[in-house]
Amino acid sequence: MHSRRGKFSSAAITKSIFVSSVWVAIVAKMSAAAGGRTEILQKVARVNEKGPYIGIVVPNAFEMNPLLNGSIFAQSPLSPIDISGRRFYIGEIESKKVIVVMTGLAMLNAGITTQLLFDYFDVSGVIHYGIAGNANNNLNIGDITIPKYWAHTGLWNWQRYGDGPDNELALEANGDYTRDIGYIHFGDYNNPASDRDNYLNNVWFQPEEVFPVTGTPEVRQHNFWVPVDGTYLEVAKKLEEIQLVSCLNSTFCLQQPSKVVIVERGASSSIFVDNAAYRDYLHNKFNVSPIDMESASVSLVCLTNNVPFIAFRSLSDLAGGSATANEASIFAALAATNAVTFLKAFINSL
Repeated sequence: MHSRRGKFSSAAITKSIFVSSVWVAIVAKMSAAAGGRTEILQKVARVNEKGPYIGIVVPNAFEMNPLLNGSIFAQSPLSPIDISGRRFYIGEIESKKVIVVMTGLAMLNAGITTQLLFDYFDVSGVIHYGIAGNANNNLNIGDITIPKYWAHTGLWNWQRYGDGPDNELALEANGDYTRDIGYIHFGDYNNPASDRDNYLNNVWFQPEEVFPVTGTPEVRQHNFWVPVDGTYLEVAKKLEEIQLVSCLNSTFCLQQPSKVVIVERGASSSIFVDNAAYRDYLHNKFNVSPIDMESASVSLVCLTNNVPFIAFRSLSDLAGGSATANEASIFAALAATNAVTFLKAFINSL
């Protein structure tokens, strides 16, 4: 019996030592993480002492690199700061203090990154730029578009087959959904078009629920069209004559010189649109010109935080409107260059 109790005691001690070792390792890791976070917060505090800054929010690296790698961005010794997988570049453009950050693709990434910018840094306004598809036949690849309003056109209530425009949507009576904005009927796009019946039926466009910092917590508001800041828009209107790039190289140029255009509306969703029918629908229904995947998300986060915002998009393709393959792979670099050119002029005019 004595021997058996001794063996049990030895095993228990071994287990206890193992558990203690694991716990020590966990505590050490947590302490290291806490120390790293403290260092980041201290660095952020030093940055904010020199604020406020203009936030420059960019979707992808190929759109951001012409800015960071060019001569117009002067980087601070405190830059960059890495937070939650995002890298924030602190510096100056045209003697204006800026923080540049890349969001990554689509609405979720854009929203998360913009909120991180506000949560950590002293930001007085946001400029969002990038490339976009073109839904407006009066515009051309290479043009800079500056919409007065942005909407997220990817939030839908998908209506059941058999119901129509006169039928109430699910949860509409609760105020969760609405038929006020409009819908798209899939049967209108049947091929051949003789029968307009389609099991996909209708999708109804919905406004976003937002909870502004100026409102009451947990009391929602609904927004579909988000306006850009009026002061920023007036600055942009004065820059419609700036010179943009219209040539890919010495032998290949666009048929029309690139220009800056104030347009009525832009649309975003986590969908890459390369479809002529949907492109034309967005323009005809909503008077949309640029179609992208991030701008509306940035606008909604700025609206929620009561921060001035403007977005401009340089047109890189026709969003499916041409008879040939999508043009973005050819013209994205030119469009990104034009966007950075306009950014410099815009910031210089603030």
